[in-house]
Amino acid sequence: MKRAGHVLDSSLPYESRPGAERRARFSNVPVGQTAKAEVRADVSSADDALVMVAHAVQDRKGKSQKVSYSSGFAVHAPGTPEGEAVLVTCAHTLEEIRHDPLLRASLPSPAVHPEDHLSGSFVIAGQPTAPVFHPVKSVLSAMHRADLLLLSASLSPSSSGPTKALRSLPVNPYPVQPGTPVRAHFVVDKPPQTGRDSEGWTPWVGGTWRKWVKGTVVGYRDFAGREAKPGTYDSLAHLHFDPPPTPGSSGGPIIDEESGAVIGVILGTQFVSQLQGVRGWGVPAETIFEMFSLPGLKLKGRE
Repeated sequence: MKRAGHVLDSSLPYESRPGAERRARFSNVPVGQTAKAEVRADVSSADDALVMVAHAVQDRKGKSQKVSYSSGFAVHAPGTPEGEAVLVTCAHTLEEIRHDPLLRASLPSPAVHPEDHLSGSFVIAGQPTAPVFHPVKSVLSAMHRADLLLLSASLSPSSSGPTKALRSLPVNPYPVQPGTPVRAHFVVDKPPQTGRDSEGWTPWVGGTWRKWVKGTVVGYRDFAGREAKPGTYDSLAHLHFDPPPTPGSSGGPIIDEESGAVIGVILGTQFVSQLQGVRGWGVPAETIFEMFSLPGLKLKGRE
């Protein structure tokens, strides 16, 4: 990917303790009624920052198509043009499309000619009953080792619905300690019908369902898979949390309940050990800052 490792000119604000107007807040509200009881679910001020990112490819005859999707969220990148948004999401869903047989035109012996297919990436926002599609303008940066992607999306008026500015989420550059209570944004195609996990799901865009799940940071690992600790010289490459996320949650934020700031990005699940079993797997939010310039730092050739 051409933008792999690219560092933006702008600096992402350090917001370990965001003010009241910036922090993500959560509340439990009634969302419906059954014959037996009132139905309630957790909602958040962060909801207006969340989007679904869809990557799609189709041959021009319409016989074959492939779509992959993930969650994403807007961040405050100073200097972003009006009508655009900078979004953080995961990289593996885009790579899934790029390596699909329909898009193998980049191989030395392409299976498909470039003119034989249509492809594109879109951001889906708005209400479940009135989703709004916005085109992804460009890939600003990518970090393959961290499975992160930084996108620019055009929020100009769309024929699919009215345009609403996305709220941006504060991002904490400092890793939190294991045991920190968090909220993670989970997404499913269909919510469970029975059990405690069936409660609290609300409709989201693209026919999916979402839920802010209460969880806990379990710990960190370095790139070699060894246990790593914050506050040391250890490389915090991976973040483990409970409970494990649902498929489709990749790219969503992990938010510190106390500070209301993003402290990680969901990537999926990971088998840790026979004793610990499967954990939620993410990347610490400090990694997001590697795609932005350091405050006060001028890079050569950009002065």
